[in-house]
Amino acid sequence: MRTEKQMLELIMGTAKNSERIRAVIMNGSKINPEAPKDIFQDYDILYVVSDIEHFTKDHSWIDLFGEIMIMQMPEDMIYPPPKKDGSFSYLMQFSDGNRLDLTLYQLSTIHQFKHESLSQVLLDKDLAFQYLESPSNKDHLPIKPSRKEFIDCCNEFWWVSTYVAKGLWRKEITYAKHIHEQVLREPLFKMLDWHIGDTTGYTVSSGKYGKYYSKLLSPEYWQMLKGSYSGSDIEEAWDALFVIANLFRKAAISVANANQFGYLKAEDEKVMAHLKYVRGLPSDALDMYPS
Repeated sequence: MRTEKQMLELIMGTAKNSERIRAVIMNGSKINPEAPKDIFQDYDILYVVSDIEHFTKDHSWIDLFGEIMIMQMPEDMIYPPPKKDGSFSYLMQFSDGNRLDLTLYQLSTIHQFKHESLSQVLLDKDLAFQYLESPSNKDHLPIKPSRKEFIDCCNEFWWVSTYVAKGLWRKEITYAKHIHEQVLREPLFKMLDWHIGDTTGYTVSSGKYGKYYSKLLSPEYWQMLKGSYSGSDIEEAWDALFVIANLFRKAAISVANANQFGYLKAEDEKVMAHLKYVRGLPSDALDMYPS
């Protein structure tokens, strides 16, 4: 596996030897002092170029970066659909274990460049990026919620939980698992981030998809979060639904108290009663609430 020094020398040497590459910017965890260092950290690199088409008309030039195990060019794909923001990316996983996410950005559209706080200018031939601030984690920190945002987050969680129950009663495990894992976790993670923010002064990031929760949550919260994941068994999935509901409530009450919002428990209680009722509803029921 090539070292970081070797990879950066290759990235920078390529840029310095090409008149069409005018600047090099590094983004992501490599410049984040709070991110743990390990062998899976990739290189998020932006090349600001004078002519993107010169590079994209023949992709063989990227061979100089090393032997590729697998690669994606998102802007050249149908699925997933491309962003179409004028950039062009080469996402390269090399056979030696390194990964390079290289994005080309057109110099003539530099006025549209959106600065990401975890960005560091490595090369600036035209002094076009002198205005950029020093790298920081500020774009990734949670923001204290308004009362309206808090209430909406609670409403979203309890609303979506009924979809999970419906799917489990129907024994549509793929549907129920998708809602539980992909939709219901969004408001949960939002609430957990606010809970962490209230205890840390909103100065700490939980990382993408909460990857640092094990370090930031109390042992009780962390155990509950782990218990909210389940396999493909229906009863196990029901158990996980009630665990995630209890965790959400615990975090929401904490956030409500810390910000003097007041927790609106009526919605919670009604939905919880519904979830419990649906779990016990016979599979051949013809009426939700028979008289």
